[in-house]
Amino acid sequence: MPPEPINSQSFKQFQDYLAQHKSRMKTDYRQLLARDLSKQQWDGCFQRNVLAVLTDTYTQSLNFLHSLPFQSAGVAVERGMSALTRRLLPIFDGFVDEFLLFAVDKHRTSCALSNFPDEHKPSDDYINQVKREIAVLWRDFALNANAHFLACP
Repeated sequence: MPPEPINSQSFKQFQDYLAQHKSRMKTDYRQLLARDLSKQQWDGCFQRNVLAVLTDTYTQSLNFLHSLPFQSAGVAVERGMSALTRRLLPIFDGFVDEFLLFAVDKHRTSCALSNFPDEHKPSDDYINQVKREIAVLWRDFALNANAHFLACP
């Protein structure tokens, strides 16, 4: 089979996987937050739990990506980036923003966090700090995905 139908099918499977994974991320976040609150570990819980869920998401997404058949023969590579990577990354557009909106809303509506203003209503500075750490996770994911595509037959 020519590479394009295989690659297109694999991208479709990955996109479906990611769409399904979004609801699981929310469930995971709720569970981590509930665990923290039950242990009275509210300090830094927004940052800790957002990063934990996204670390897990990127790790699992990369593992799933590795399980899919991709063919890179004849696929362009420009400045070290596979054209397959350029097709993959837009699948994540809006992904982190949507998750962060969920997490911030979860904190703002939590009665249990209402006595801890930094966690109950995370400030823009706090959220931006978390976004910088997310950027490192995203960079690592993108580089690992690109390395995978470059190694595909």
